[in-house]
Amino acid sequence: MITLNTFLAIGPMQIALVVAIVLLLFGGKKIPELMRGLGSGIKEFKDASKEDDKIEENKEK
Repeated sequence: MITLNTFLAIGPMQIALVVAIVLLLFGGKKIPELMRGLGSGIKEFKDASKEDDKIEENKEK
């Protein structure tokens, strides 16, 4: 059980390793484009969930 908790712990070394792998895979110029796409996807998801909440509130009334 102790090894499982140690395995799941995320520290600065693991984060640096993930960042290095992402840089190697996508390159420095491609990352801003990927983050922009991720941000717009999250924004669309939030907007859609807010619209669903409004529709449900109107149905309850």
